[in-house]
Amino acid sequence: MTKVVSQQPNQKEIFQMTTYHFDDHAIHWNRFGDYVPPFHYTILHVDEKSRIADVLFKFPANEQIVLHRHRALNHTFVVQGEHRLYEADGSLREARLTGSYTVSPASEQPHREGGGEQDVIVCFSIRPGNDEVLYEVLDDAFNPLGTITFQTMVELYQAQQS
Repeated sequence: MTKVVSQQPNQKEIFQMTTYHFDDHAIHWNRFGDYVPPFHYTILHVDEKSRIADVLFKFPANEQIVLHRHRALNHTFVVQGEHRLYEADGSLREARLTGSYTVSPASEQPHREGGGEQDVIVCFSIRPGNDEVLYEVLDDAFNPLGTITFQTMVELYQAQQS
């Protein structure tokens, strides 16, 4: 008599077996700057009193967006796809699956982000406290290209509402 032993798949194997798709057709996506590859955002809410901005970002599949630093606390939740974080040299630092929730403090470490095999949609809850700068955008030589401030987010949210 042969005994059959079944092996339970791990979370990564389950994710690879099943493709989930979040229907984002009703979301008005805005292109973030003129960066290549392009990526998009929509601001869900900005609470000026508590200084919290809730934003959906959509990063392209198998691409790496512009180099940047997070200058504020970020809470993230992966809504669709695999959220990949890359070191400045392009090597993979971390992959976060659909349903992953992460709390990341501000960091001097620059990185890139992108999607796995499909576009990734990530909800960012950005919490700068009393600081103003949320993100610092860098060129490949680590020179600053610009900053995204809390006030920038307020103005983008107001423009999105009109």
